[in-house]
Amino acid sequence: MSWLYLLSGALALGIFIYLVAALFYPEKF
Repeated sequence: MSWLYLLSGALALGIFIYLVAALFYPEKF
């Protein structure tokens, strides 16, 4: 696995976690 796949995977995971957190805790955003 190259660093590009790792970077894009981590970025997608971070965005996914951010969206889930915004969904469950809308008062913080």
